[in-house]
Amino acid sequence: MTRRYDCADPEQRADGLAAALAAIRAGELVVIPTDTVYGVGADAFTPGAVNALLDAKGRGRDVPVPVLVGSVRAASALVEELGSYGQDLIDMFWPGPLTLICRAGRSLTWDLGDTKGTVAIRMPLHSLALELLRETGPMAVSSANRTGAPPATTAADAEDQLGDTVAVYLDGGPCADNVPSTIVDLTTAVPRVLRQGAISVERLRSVIGYVATDGGAAPTPPSEPTPADAVEPVSESSPGAIPATEPASERSPGAAEATEPASEQAAGATEATSGPASATVPAADPVPAPEVAPEAPKVAEEPKDAEEPKDAEPVRTGKPDEAGDSAPRGSAGKSVEPGAGSGA
Repeated sequence: MTRRYDCADPEQRADGLAAALAAIRAGELVVIPTDTVYGVGADAFTPGAVNALLDAKGRGRDVPVPVLVGSVRAASALVEELGSYGQDLIDMFWPGPLTLICRAGRSLTWDLGDTKGTVAIRMPLHSLALELLRETGPMAVSSANRTGAPPATTAADAEDQLGDTVAVYLDGGPCADNVPSTIVDLTTAVPRVLRQGAISVERLRSVIGYVATDGGAAPTPPSEPTPADAVEPVSESSPGAIPATEPASERSPGAAEATEPASEQAAGATEATSGPASATVPAADPVPAPEVAPEAPKVAEEPKDAEEPKDAEPVRTGKPDEAGDSAPRGSAGKSVEPGAGSGA
């Protein structure tokens, strides 16, 4: 038999809380108001009652039922750990419309559905709900509506959808807001919002700094440029460029010739303008000029002596090699080469 209590009346409130407590202990369902929408609840440690809740909503085990608690201590007893961010979120938003998904305690013997070892927990900000939860202990609670239907914001709405599948309805008046709780998954290294609700992502980030969402992660800051990217040498930006620190003699053969000693330039000029007659008097020949004219054999051999200036030009025989070395040095450069269901 379904009973409904108007909790605005102090007497009915007391009777309703007692009836709800008895129904929970008997493995039955109750409907209670919360700070978001009305919820339908059962004893979290009675598998038959949890299955009855899923049947009343028309929902499968693939969407596990969240758990409501009456204190932070009760929540801590249900989870392995709160992670790096859980306690900060609890301190800021509990009691309130924030559901946290954590690793469930391994010693717990309950069946909330296919939880994959996790549990979604919340402490509601509603005096009637908290009063009942502190008597019953943790309750499996989901929104008091049939799956796919709008959430109930009054006890009458809930009764219209769930009917006599529920033993006790506690009428706490219309809900102030029909926005569901925000669900945050704390089982991964980075907290992730699985359902956006009454608490915005911006408020979450103001507490823990970073929260991932199904819509995408926060932008990654650009990487710092490498030294090569930040200051690129001229020789690397253009293969034909010449480093500013390269010696002038290696930049080009023309530049090297421009800096030759005057004596070497004169030797080059002598070769360029010399003929057979001038070649008969090499600069290094100690033979006096009067002795050259009468000796005919020597005059006949003069063409052979004309090649002797090549031995006197070590700079010119070396310069082509230096020019060949300067080309690679002038042009070379470095190669720039997890899951929880909807809850109240």
